[in-house]
Amino acid sequence: MARGRLRVLLGAAPGVGKTYAMLEEGARLRREGHDVVVALVETHGRAATAAMVEGLEVVERRDVAHRGMTLDEMDLDAVLTRAPDVALVDELAHTNAPGSRHEKRWQDVGALLDAGIDVISTVNIQHIESLHDVVQRITGIVQRETIPDRVLRAADTVEVVDLSPQALRDRLAGGRVYPAERIDAALSNYFRLGNLTALRELALLWLADEVDQALQRYRAEQGIDTPWEARERVVVTLTGGREGETLLRRGARIAARSSGGELLAVHVTQQDGLRAGDPDALARQRALVEQLGGSYHQIVGDDVPEALVGFAKAVNATQLVIGASRRGRLQTALTGAGIGQTVIAKAGTIDVHVVTHSAAGGRLRARLPRLGGALSLRRRLAGFALALTAGPLLTWALWSVRSPESITTDVLAFQLLVVVVALVGGLWPAVFAAVMSGLVLDVLFVQPLFSIAVDDLTHAAALALYVVIAVLVSIVVDRAARQTRAARRAAAEAELLATVAGSVLRGTGAVQALVDRAREAFALDGVVLVDDGAPIASAGAATGDATRIAVGADASLDLHGRDLDASERRLLAAIVAQLEAALERDDLAETASEIAPLAATDKVRSALLAALSHDLRRPLAAAGAAVGGLRAAGARLSEEDRAELLATAEESLAALTTLVTDLLDVSRLQAGVLAVSATRVDPADVVLPALEELSLGPDDVELDLGDATDVVADAVLLQRVVVNLVANAQRHAPEGSCVRVATSTFAGVVELRIVDHGPGIPPERRDDVFVPFQRLGDTDNTTGLGLGLALSRGFVEGMGGTLEAEDTPGGGLTMVVTLQAADALDAVPEPIEEAS
Repeated sequence: MARGRLRVLLGAAPGVGKTYAMLEEGARLRREGHDVVVALVETHGRAATAAMVEGLEVVERRDVAHRGMTLDEMDLDAVLTRAPDVALVDELAHTNAPGSRHEKRWQDVGALLDAGIDVISTVNIQHIESLHDVVQRITGIVQRETIPDRVLRAADTVEVVDLSPQALRDRLAGGRVYPAERIDAALSNYFRLGNLTALRELALLWLADEVDQALQRYRAEQGIDTPWEARERVVVTLTGGREGETLLRRGARIAARSSGGELLAVHVTQQDGLRAGDPDALARQRALVEQLGGSYHQIVGDDVPEALVGFAKAVNATQLVIGASRRGRLQTALTGAGIGQTVIAKAGTIDVHVVTHSAAGGRLRARLPRLGGALSLRRRLAGFALALTAGPLLTWALWSVRSPESITTDVLAFQLLVVVVALVGGLWPAVFAAVMSGLVLDVLFVQPLFSIAVDDLTHAAALALYVVIAVLVSIVVDRAARQTRAARRAAAEAELLATVAGSVLRGTGAVQALVDRAREAFALDGVVLVDDGAPIASAGAATGDATRIAVGADASLDLHGRDLDASERRLLAAIVAQLEAALERDDLAETASEIAPLAATDKVRSALLAALSHDLRRPLAAAGAAVGGLRAAGARLSEEDRAELLATAEESLAALTTLVTDLLDVSRLQAGVLAVSATRVDPADVVLPALEELSLGPDDVELDLGDATDVVADAVLLQRVVVNLVANAQRHAPEGSCVRVATSTFAGVVELRIVDHGPGIPPERRDDVFVPFQRLGDTDNTTGLGLGLALSRGFVEGMGGTLEAEDTPGGGLTMVVTLQAADALDAVPEPIEEAS
């Protein structure tokens, strides 16, 4: 069966005519021969809307009783049974009455669509989930009924029922929206002109965004990558440089020139992560994008122009804003076209704006490697040493075998020397080697010999080529060394951050681990974390003055040793953020540990009050009624009535005594002051009196006490345990079955089992039955406060044993009391006084 189609009429506010338009469309479809029913419509007392319902088939609503009121809701089952072609369902975001099949009306609509029924529905812009907070700021009213955006976007058709704000106010003032008594309040609050204008703009923009997404889906499905200028989209490229803010503001102005223009900022990160912009600058620029109403995107790609153009085409951009190259003319001539020229060549029909800025066209010296470059001083000295040692050796070797035809070999040999020196020492050793080798060639190998005069222009060009080769090779070496160092640093930083994150996630000792890692990572003499003036974690030794870094509101991190550079401080900021999280987690854990006992106590107190409100009142009321009857009737009562009233009072007071005793015992257990008099006890001497107390005979209980040995127990408390367990088992045993009580001895312990064949308890709920004031579904309020099993476990544990629940083979529950066998002890004092 094909799924039905959903058509939603979207309005900016109540009264714009959504329901009227829905009914009007239903009437049109009916005239065309379609089977149309009104599944639910809300006229809100509007005569024009009610008149539109006439002539359409209406499915009767169902009545739902809730808190003494009768609510009417859409009868989903009746509509499904009727199975029309089209169903009209008003107010898509409505919340159904409790007890309905679905919580929300849009879920009912989903069931209709699944049944192949087309649905026409209505919704206001304030009910869309993503706009909930925006509408609240505009109108000051919290909307409690919302619909997820995904539901509305999944509709086959969304149409805006539009009405100008002033026309809506006129309609409201004319009494066509609300009753007369509500008009003035509505006009001065929700239906103010500014509110309606903002809501109307929200509705139109939401629909425009939905149309744009539909266009994007169509272009993706059809494989269309050329821009369609249906809407201006301006993409601004960010490199992380200081020119980013200039580019963003220029892009925002371009987008603002066209109504509804969209601003997107994109930063390309290379896959190796070595050419990344300034993180602080990118963070500021990202914040600026949000202030300008745009969106920020970060993509990964080694070919920056290709990545930029691919992104622009993917988002159907119409304008691309890039910054002018920061490279000088010489560098451009040496390295070819820059990113800007390549983007222009690849952009196709996308307009590219190249924006100049203060950093554009930098001089050559700003781009050449510094004297220090990325190479260490040791490598630079090694380059000079190689030039000074290998140069004379090479000169001697070539001089010893010189000939008029060997000039080419001599030139290539010295050129190789220059390249090797550049690889070892970088720029300046290579320049030194090039100049020295050029002079040596000129003096010793080029005619006229032993003179620096050059009688051939090609010889002068050779010397110049040596210098150029030295510069180019040294630039390559310097860049490779810089990238290698950056890669190693990035790997170290990634390892550090992974360790930091792992320390926080593991939780235990996270603060100390972070402090230790900070000292190790930055080679500091010492690191001390101070909270409220007191050190709480430290690593290394505190030497001299310290650099103090704030950690949250109250703590600080004292760094002893060398000063950190800017890049190290950025990494330190990540550790500080993790320290803040770890301290906050520790504070929350401490607070939770302090609150846990209070919460448990409060839970017990609440349960106690809830139980006392009924269980203590019942015997008190019964006893009071019996005594009051005796006093009021006096001598007029017969002996039989008098005896019955006295028996009622006696039973009620006995029950009350039992309840109070149980409460006192629970208090002793929780306070840990329950006195236990442990002696050698025969289980049979406890079980039989317990059965007599319960008035149970052979037909009610099956005994299998065997030859059980004596146990170490308090006879009085053990009898109360047996009474509680047997009574509980008897209450849940099926009609006609009996409870089984059996004992067994092994491994120095005696097990007393009380077995029933009742409904049993799921394994995951068994611990709950031993919680005070828990009946676990037992609604028989005549059986006490729900303390029996809790007291029984407390008594048994006080005697050094255990009480556990197990499954009964064939169904039911078995309570197992495990106590120490008296024979297993070397000596059993009589009695043993101990506190539990």
